Amino acid sequence: MIESDWTPHRRDDGELLGWIRPEDDEWVAVDLFGHEVSGPLDWLDAEAILEERGISWLADIWVLEGESVDAGPLRVRIVEVTPERVVVQTDDYGAIDAPVERFELPWPAPASLRRRRPDDPDGRIYPSRRGVTES
Repeated sequence: MIESDWTPHRRDDGELLGWIRPEDDEWVAVDLFGHEVSGPLDWLDAEAILEERGISWLADIWVLEGESVDAGPLRVRIVEVTPERVVVQTDDYGAIDAPVERFELPWPAPASLRRRRPDDPDGRIYPSRRGVTES
């Protein structure tokens, strides 16, 4: 939940990048997932962290773990992020007619949603939800 003392930080075009929240006499940068992305800093440094981070990281490939007993980690894309929820959907690999499954997650985003790691499948071959390898 966004606390009343959190200040939204926006790009010049008005797009929200995150928040800056107080901690003692300093400030902490908080990203759109509600995660702290800095330790206590001065205000300008907290702004710089959010500016540098931007929002392009939301377009990355993500992995959602633990959504099904019979499935391994799911390769997902971010669909929506608000201070109420995070919505992801299984990656369609750019196919317009691929079936996708959506998941609504709480905000702040849980640890089960993580960035894709180098040792995760590369996208050309990925285990499906039924355990069959697709290529």
